Amino acid sequence: MHQYLFFIGNFPIRLYGIFFSLGIISGCITAYFLLKKDRRGWESHMFDLGLVIAFAGIVGGRLWDVFFFDWEYYHNHLLEIPYIWQGGMAIQGGIIFACIAAYFYLKKHQIPVLPFADTVTPGIILGQAIGRIANFMNGDAFGHPTGQDFGLLYPDTTLAYHTYGAQPLWPAEVWECQGDLLIFVLLLWYGCKTRAEGTTFCLYIMLYSLLRFFLENYRGDYGTLALGLKSAQLTSLTAFAGAFILFLYFHFECKSKSGISE
Repeated sequence: MHQYLFFIGNFPIRLYGIFFSLGIISGCITAYFLLKKDRRGWESHMFDLGLVIAFAGIVGGRLWDVFFFDWEYYHNHLLEIPYIWQGGMAIQGGIIFACIAAYFYLKKHQIPVLPFADTVTPGIILGQAIGRIANFMNGDAFGHPTGQDFGLLYPDTTLAYHTYGAQPLWPAEVWECQGDLLIFVLLLWYGCKTRAEGTTFCLYIMLYSLLRFFLENYRGDYGTLALGLKSAQLTSLTAFAGAFILFLYFHFECKSKSGISE
């Protein structure tokens, strides 16, 4: 992996930023295509909304990482909090902030939140998958040592190397990228039929939460928080439980309405 594509003078062009941007762009293009296929006329809002949620996601992802994962470092380096080009973005915080921003945008433009969210959801997870390539290139979101003679070896310029040296590490971010792509395919398949409003988005939250919970066992870039669990695992459990309850609610509410109409 390479952190830098090239330099302009002393200014580095980081592959982290390139793949991070490609993740946002790819997610927006996919969402635009799905909205256009849905034929409700909402696709005209996608790129404006994309700018809103990209900004909110960056702010949320950075703040979540700083305060939940790396506060031990950043409370002594407050001026470095805005340095997002160094890496350090928590996807869970990004999703939460982006969803809040999207909710207010959709309400302002009188677009139904649940059907819109269901339609664009595959684009969200695709963007996350490409975002993990950014982490891989930057040497963050890394795994802990495998303890064997196999694993990823990171360059000495990366945080992974500064943390564990030349030890082989589990490819946690690579596995998450692959898992995100599988979820992307499953969401496309699930959306092939008419489903209860809100269930596609809830399914996305559940599947990603499960993936993240188990992959955290291989992450080595931060420690446990409580009950032997990491902060991302606690967030995943909470998100899964909430999404599961809402999934059942939306499903049975839809069946109830169908029964009444019949």
